[in-house]
Amino acid sequence: MCGINGLYYFNQQTGDINNLIRKMAEKMIHRGPDSDGFYVDKGVALGFRRLSIIDIEGANQPLYSENGKIKLLCNGEIYNFKELRQKLIKKGHVFSTKGDAETIIHLYEEYGKDLVHHLRGMFAFILYDSSKEEFLVGRDFFGIKPLYYYVDEEKFACSSELKSLLDIIPSRELDGESLAYYLTYQYVPFEKTMVKNILKLLPGHLMIINKKGVKIERYWKPQFNPVDKPKEEYKEEIKEILLDSVSVHMQSDVPIGCFLSSGIDSTAIACLMSKFRRINTFSVGFEGPNNECIYSSQTAEFLNSIHHKWVIKEEEYFNSIPDFIHFIDEPVADPSAIALYLVSKLASTKVKVVLSGEGADELFAGYGIYQEPLALKRFEILPDSLKKGLNKIIKPLPNFYGKNYLLRGTTPLTHRFLGNAKIFTDEVKDILVNKNLAYKGPFELVKDIYEDYKDLDPVKQMQIIDIYTWLPGDILTKGDKMSMANSLELRVPFLDIEVFKVASQIPTEYSITPTQTKAILREALADIVPDFIVNRKKLGFPVPIAKFLRDKQGQEVLKTIKLSGIGKYINLDYIERLFKIHQKGKADYGRKLWTIYILALWYKMHIKNDSINDTRHISLFKETTKIGKI
Repeated sequence: MCGINGLYYFNQQTGDINNLIRKMAEKMIHRGPDSDGFYVDKGVALGFRRLSIIDIEGANQPLYSENGKIKLLCNGEIYNFKELRQKLIKKGHVFSTKGDAETIIHLYEEYGKDLVHHLRGMFAFILYDSSKEEFLVGRDFFGIKPLYYYVDEEKFACSSELKSLLDIIPSRELDGESLAYYLTYQYVPFEKTMVKNILKLLPGHLMIINKKGVKIERYWKPQFNPVDKPKEEYKEEIKEILLDSVSVHMQSDVPIGCFLSSGIDSTAIACLMSKFRRINTFSVGFEGPNNECIYSSQTAEFLNSIHHKWVIKEEEYFNSIPDFIHFIDEPVADPSAIALYLVSKLASTKVKVVLSGEGADELFAGYGIYQEPLALKRFEILPDSLKKGLNKIIKPLPNFYGKNYLLRGTTPLTHRFLGNAKIFTDEVKDILVNKNLAYKGPFELVKDIYEDYKDLDPVKQMQIIDIYTWLPGDILTKGDKMSMANSLELRVPFLDIEVFKVASQIPTEYSITPTQTKAILREALADIVPDFIVNRKKLGFPVPIAKFLRDKQGQEVLKTIKLSGIGKYINLDYIERLFKIHQKGKADYGRKLWTIYILALWYKMHIKNDSINDTRHISLFKETTKIGKI
C-alpha cells in the first residue's frame, strides 16, 4: 500500500520536474511513511511513498525490469502474486524482489496491456516503458484504489490523491456540473471530481499515454449472468470462495486485524479470519440504543478475538472533521466516513493491515431498497401508459396514506433508483445560485447504464447502478482515504474478482425475499457466523447527525456554511430555512444540511486554500482526539 505519482511531458519539459514530483509525493506522506522512491528522466517522472506490507526490506519502488527499460509504481496488493510468480519463472523471468508488485512488470513483458486480466487484487499502477516512451496506467476492477489525473497540451499528471495535483492545475476552481451531481449523490460520481480539470480514472480502465496524447480503454465490465442450479451448490461455492479470498487477503509480513461492526459482512470476515489465527478486532460506536460496540463486543467474545473499541463522543467526532476534510480529498458527505477515520486511527495503534466487509451488499444484494421491486410487483400487470397517467394524477394530490407507495409503483425503476444515496433531486435547481448551469438531470446521468443492462431483472439493475456509482464514489473512496490517513492498509475480501464470479451467477430469488436481503449469503454463513448476527437487519452505521445538528453544534455548522464562501454557488437563504425547520423538529433535514456543511468545509480548505496548512499533516497521527479505551 502506498501513494503513487506520475508526470509525462508530451514535448519539451518545462520547469523543475524533479522538485515537482517530490512535492507531489510529500502531499501524501501519510500513504507511505516508511520510505520514498523517485525516477526522473527526459520529461518523465515517477514518485512513490511506501507503506511496507510484503517484502519489507526488498520491494522498494520504483521497480525495474531486468534490462531497466520498464519502470513501475503500484499502489495496492496483488493477491495471486505467488502463483503468477511461479508461472513467470517457468517462462524464464528473473525476479529481483519477493514482493507482489514486480509480477506486473513481468506480466507486461509477456502480455502487454492484457496483463490486467491475470491480476487478482486491488491496484492502481503507473508503468513506464522507456523503449516506447509510453505510460500504461491502470485501475482495479471495482475501484478499490484511487487514481486521479490532469492533462493539458503540455503534460499528463496522475496521482493517488487529488491534493497532489492541486498545485499543477492552472487555478483551483469548483466544477459547477460536479456540484449539481454532488448535491444529489453526496459525492461526485463517475470520472469527474469537484475540482475543474481534475478527473478520475474509472474502475476497470486503462490509460495509454505517449507523444500522441492520452487514450483510455475499458478492460473489464461487471456482468450478472444468473445460472439456475440448486441453492445448496451456491451455498457451498460461497463458503469455499470466501474462505479462499480471506486466506489470500491475509498475506502480510506485518500485523493484521479486522474491522468489526454489528452486521453480517464484517462479522463474516472476522469469523473466517479466526479460522487461521486469533485476530485483533476494532469497533467504534456512539452512545445510545444503536451503539455498534454492544453487538461487536458480543461477536468478539464469540470469536475470542483481541477486541478494541471506542465509543465516540460528539466532541471527538466534530474535532476530527478538519482532518477528515483534509484527507478525503473530494467532498463525500457520508457521516460514517468520520467514524471510519476514527476506527482506522484506533486500529493503526495495533496493526498495519485490516480486513473489512465492504462490497457484500452490492455483490449479494444486501440493501433494503433492493426489496422494493418485490413490494411493487403487482404494478407490473399495468400498461406503461396507464402507470404514467396514474402517476400524473396522483403526484399533485395532498398527502394521504399510501400515496408514496402508489407514486413508486407507477414510476419506472429508471426514474426511481439512482443508487443508495439520494439527497437533493428536484430541489437542486432551488439550491444553485447559477440558474443557467448546464448539467444532466440525475436520472439522465445513469440512463446509459440502465440501457446497457436492460435485460437484467430490476434487483440486478439496482445492484449494477450501485456498483457503478455508490461503491466507488462513496464506499471505496472513504475506505481508502480514511484508512490511508492513518497509514493503515484496508483490504476488502468480498470485492475479489473470484468472489464476484460466484456472486454474478446467483439468481435474484436466492438473495432477495420479502423479509430478507442477502438471503443466500446468510444461509451459507449460518454455521460460521453467530446466530445473533446472521439474521440481524442491516442498519448502516448509525451516526446521530440529525441529533447533532439540533443541539449547539447546529448553529456552529450554519455559521461555518455562511462564512465558507460557497454563497457564490449555493442559495444560503434556502439552506437557512432548512436549518430552522430541522432545529424546530418539524422535519429531518440532517443529511441534506450535512451535505452542504461538508461541501463548505471542503471548499474553504481545498479551493480557497485558507484553512489548515497541509504541512501539519506531515507529522503523522496528530492528536485531534484522545483514543478511547482499548
